[in-house]
Amino acid sequence: MTENTQTPSSPDSELPTAYVPADVEGKLYERWVERGYFEADEKSEKPPYAIVIPPPNVTGSLHLGHAFEHTLIDALTRRKRMQGYETLWQPGMDHAGIATQNVVERELAKEGKSRHDLGREAFVERVWQWKGESGGQISGQMRRLGDGVDWSRERFTMDEGLSEAVQTIFKKLYDDELIYRAERIINWCPRCLTAISDIEVEYQDDEGELVSIRYGEGDASIVVATTRAETMLGDTAVAVHPEDERYAHLVGTEIELPLTGRRIPVVADAHVDPEFGTGAVKVTPAHDPNDFEIGQRHGLPNLAVMDEHAVITVHGPFLGLDRLEARSAIVAALRAEGRIVAEKRPYTHSVGHCSRCKTTIEPRLSLQWWVKVAPLAQAAGDAVRDGKVKIHPQEMEKRYFDWVDNLHDWCISRQLWWGHRIPVWYGPNGEIVCVGPDEQPPSGEGWTQDTDVLDTWFSSGLWPFSTLGWPQQTESLAKFYPNAVLVTGYDILFFWVARMMMFGLYAMDGTPPFSTIALHGMVRDERGKKMSKSFGNAVNPLDWMDKYGSDAVRFTLARGANPGVDVPIGEDWVQASSKFANKIWNATRFAMMNGATIEGDLPPVEELSATDRWVLSRLNETVAQADAYYEDYQFSKLSDALYHFAWDEVFDWYVELSKTTFFAGGEPAKASARVLGEVLDVMLRLLHPVVPFVTETLWTTLTGGESLVIAEWPKDSGFRDAAAEAEIEGVQSLVREVRRFRKEQGLDDKQKVPARLDLSATTLAAHEAAIRQVLRLQPEGDAFSATATLPVGGATVALDLSGTIDVAAERKRLSKDLGAAEKEKQQAEGKLGNEAFLAKAPDNVVDKIKGRLAKAEADIARIQAQLAAMPEA
Repeated sequence: MTENTQTPSSPDSELPTAYVPADVEGKLYERWVERGYFEADEKSEKPPYAIVIPPPNVTGSLHLGHAFEHTLIDALTRRKRMQGYETLWQPGMDHAGIATQNVVERELAKEGKSRHDLGREAFVERVWQWKGESGGQISGQMRRLGDGVDWSRERFTMDEGLSEAVQTIFKKLYDDELIYRAERIINWCPRCLTAISDIEVEYQDDEGELVSIRYGEGDASIVVATTRAETMLGDTAVAVHPEDERYAHLVGTEIELPLTGRRIPVVADAHVDPEFGTGAVKVTPAHDPNDFEIGQRHGLPNLAVMDEHAVITVHGPFLGLDRLEARSAIVAALRAEGRIVAEKRPYTHSVGHCSRCKTTIEPRLSLQWWVKVAPLAQAAGDAVRDGKVKIHPQEMEKRYFDWVDNLHDWCISRQLWWGHRIPVWYGPNGEIVCVGPDEQPPSGEGWTQDTDVLDTWFSSGLWPFSTLGWPQQTESLAKFYPNAVLVTGYDILFFWVARMMMFGLYAMDGTPPFSTIALHGMVRDERGKKMSKSFGNAVNPLDWMDKYGSDAVRFTLARGANPGVDVPIGEDWVQASSKFANKIWNATRFAMMNGATIEGDLPPVEELSATDRWVLSRLNETVAQADAYYEDYQFSKLSDALYHFAWDEVFDWYVELSKTTFFAGGEPAKASARVLGEVLDVMLRLLHPVVPFVTETLWTTLTGGESLVIAEWPKDSGFRDAAAEAEIEGVQSLVREVRRFRKEQGLDDKQKVPARLDLSATTLAAHEAAIRQVLRLQPEGDAFSATATLPVGGATVALDLSGTIDVAAERKRLSKDLGAAEKEKQQAEGKLGNEAFLAKAPDNVVDKIKGRLAKAEADIARIQAQLAAMPEA
């Protein structure tokens, strides 16, 4: 445990009778910030511990997913700060290219304008204006939650320093021939009018139609099936498998493409599955990624038939039609010519949608900028295989490898105005010049800069080192890179984590950006359903914070956080956590009113009671458990362990068992008061990273210390007292048994009952006063009559329940319970005595039956003893 160096609380340090989070949280947080507790010093000689915040979008606001993730990171960093690390939790926001541009364009639309009315420069200025006025509300919400971030280091992916980092790494990749420009099939959003990456496409099952179309005539005809009939206008071949004998006579010939008057070749390609459908596929190289690859292998032309709005640009009858309008019109025209062999509708199939605006994605041939990812992805995979980076939980490694080992080249250009503009200039004679941040772009007539901007994930992939000043070799970079751990959701393992791994290893000479990737799950509602406004189950965490306090929200989220597993949460659970915060408050306040103190050293062990030694032993074990759970990112187990230690062992057992000592006064009471003060001091330190506000208020009042934020983290002193733990477990066992019996009789816990205690054959004799206090057992009087006797572990508790229970009814009830226990024993013995059953039954089944037998035998002995001790009716 920690050596206490704090000044004890002054006599006038009083706590309000009730804990009101709203009266505490805001003031406390501002005090922490004003005093600079969260600011990291790169010049410090303390060991570093750095974590970056997964940068929320500047358009966003705090949702439960943010609150969940921030709670876990804050708990880790608060503990490390208390352990003496120079701790940096790096805050900041992402410029969120498409999302932010969409927001501002919608604002312009209300004025009857588009971005083109403003022009590029004025539009970008308008976005910056919006960012200054409306963006970043999440920062204030992070303060509400208690995030211990270093606000002096807050960064934005479009600020000057990070923009320099983006231009630097683009230039480096370009010079190393890892960035190139080429025509490829990309995912195009006709609504956002930009390319988006594979990982920004959301797939869902949509109802469409599957039509089978006959190309050619007679023996020279082939039937192909498609869900996108409009793309047939851009077909430049039909492909079959090289070994498919059905079409061998057609390979190398040409057939007529309906509606167009064009003839297209039949080619043989191994990509075609001869077992699927008719074994023949239409090839549209400009509108399908697989078709594009076939086209490349066979030298087919790329015929684009749609513009950026997904409007048909060829063939008179369909010219100017939207793709969906064209689909219906083309199917109707084919049907009129007798070309439709079969139609299936509705036909449910997986369709890609833009993750931002939900518009159906259109595969489209386009000239774009790409990152050659093979060597970068290889390094990112090897860093985990070689043990440089650990993924937690380990079972998530497979998902990581499945991704990085199969990465396609990354399309990084976006047809937007808001973002980092691609630093490439084109000359009047076809020159291409990539410009670094310290270089002057070419000037003169005919020189123009590329109009595209970079994918948002390009800049956020630099986050762990760009936020520390890279490409400048800053003191912060030297101190805090690499980060200790990345805490993030498994859902962006591919979006963000893989990008950071690739860029970090590339830019930082093979040093990965973090040592551990700790993945958590998604927050869901209490029924396990994804939270969504459309489902009507989305929750604003600020509403719960207003109602129950930030600590309650934090504790609920942490208690549900099993590594890599989704987290269900409901308001009832937050309410229960609020009761826990109130329990900590009320019990600590009671303890302080009854003399709990940290003044002076703990008394020597030999001067402490068994109850005192027990709680100190349990305290040290809890410290050890907390450390182990933190190191393994087991926040749920950590929270449960602290909850049960605080509520059950300290408040429900130690405080209750010690009341007679406090009431009696004298030296034993002083010793217990010091022990209780020690327990509260350490317990509040352990709880602080998860529930910082209530613990800070209580601890500073108890100890007079400056702040838990900078207090020392408890250490396990190694003290254990097995004998004291066994002794108190005996007390607990007796108390539980008597409480169980009282409950069975319908007696209220507070109802006083005369009792005779025979504890002489046990170690419990010294605890008789405490046992009587806890159980509300009065001394036996002259008229005492033992109507029930309970044998518990060598001790006997005789209760006089005359006037409180019906003895005849109780004997009848016990006799019924005895019969049920004897029947259970007979059944279990029958199965365990059956050799045929034992030969076939699994070990776990046999063990379960043995457990049932043991319980039945124990129940029989207990009930028989109760009946024997009970007077005749």
